[in-house]
Amino acid sequence: MNNLFTELENQNKQIPLAEILRPKTLDDFLGQYKVLDKNSPLLNLINSNRLFSFIFWGPSGCGKTTLSRIIANTLNAQFIEISAVTSGVKDIKDAVDKSKEALRNGQKTILFIDEIHRYSKTQQDALLPHIENGTLFLIGSTTENPSFQVIPALLSRVQVIRLESLDDNSIKSIVIKGFNYLSDNYDEVIYDEKILDFLVNLSRGDARFALNLVENTYFSSNFSNNKRVITVENIERLAQSRKTRYSQQEHYDCASAFQKSLRGSDADAAIYYLAKMIEAGEDPRFIARRLIVCAAEDVGIENPMALSLAVSAYHAVELLGMPEARIPLAEAVIYVAKSKKSNKTIMSIDSAINDIKNGNDYPPPMHLRDSHYKDAKKYGFGEGYVYSHDNPEFEQQFLPDELKNKKYIL
Repeated sequence: MNNLFTELENQNKQIPLAEILRPKTLDDFLGQYKVLDKNSPLLNLINSNRLFSFIFWGPSGCGKTTLSRIIANTLNAQFIEISAVTSGVKDIKDAVDKSKEALRNGQKTILFIDEIHRYSKTQQDALLPHIENGTLFLIGSTTENPSFQVIPALLSRVQVIRLESLDDNSIKSIVIKGFNYLSDNYDEVIYDEKILDFLVNLSRGDARFALNLVENTYFSSNFSNNKRVITVENIERLAQSRKTRYSQQEHYDCASAFQKSLRGSDADAAIYYLAKMIEAGEDPRFIARRLIVCAAEDVGIENPMALSLAVSAYHAVELLGMPEARIPLAEAVIYVAKSKKSNKTIMSIDSAINDIKNGNDYPPPMHLRDSHYKDAKKYGFGEGYVYSHDNPEFEQQFLPDELKNKKYIL
């Protein structure tokens, strides 16, 4: 009965175009030319028929799963695929049992774990001995930086290979391939170069997204005389607004680029990264805090109003919320970016803190110590202090004796 249900289920499946056109060989695989260059370490290992454990780190739709399957197929290895979202330690144990059985038959196994960054420490620990003793080879895929999400013990047993978003030419070829398949198997499709460019731009290097959009656009477009006519308007209605790519790593990268653009007085770049963070759904209070830090650290005493405006932008964010808060944020960003810069503030405080941390931790001179209590004069505290407003010309020592000539503000 179960077999009957499975057969009926398979008959009713509608396999996505992205799955149908998934490349089966390295010759068909598009993009990732740096990683798969003819002299690249990865390609040399594949050509040497050598298996190894690694993690593919890259954005969605860049080919992590496809390349993993191709490697397994090329090296004639058993391929076990699980997702970290729906699997656990029991699934790992089942994979280990299958790997041991394959080894007895002379075949190696690749365990592919999609979104491996979602595994807990315990689940990642469960992989270690089996990778260590060669029972199986691990290929993990992740959109997040493994340095933040994968335990050190596992990282020491694998190589991390970073994949990039697919280039525009590769996406364009994939889109054309999709339309050709649909045209060959269904009705003729009519589109032009403008359509191709529009789809490439919307896809942002994501092959899966590109093919899903091609498929949905095709079957939802106007049908006439056995032809499907693709229009920009139809694509726009289907795609609507698409959030920008924004992984945890990109959160840090954009925040870094934002602050460095402010520091470098490039207001256009700063506005761009502000827009990118806003569109990605970044907490506007986080953006405002970065702005406050930059106003104090990089503008500093050259224009103290920059700090006031940055703080005001933070309050405006809390009062207004988004999307209106984008306006005071943009105002403060432009002001901070265009202000003259000085890092004297951070340099001076960090220099003083560094002195204290390194043992130059001395009490104030006797004449500066608190004398507002009964026994203070008995100890000589405050004796000899000159009230600066009464005698502004009097040169008085304020630093401890051991640091009396020290200059923190250069």
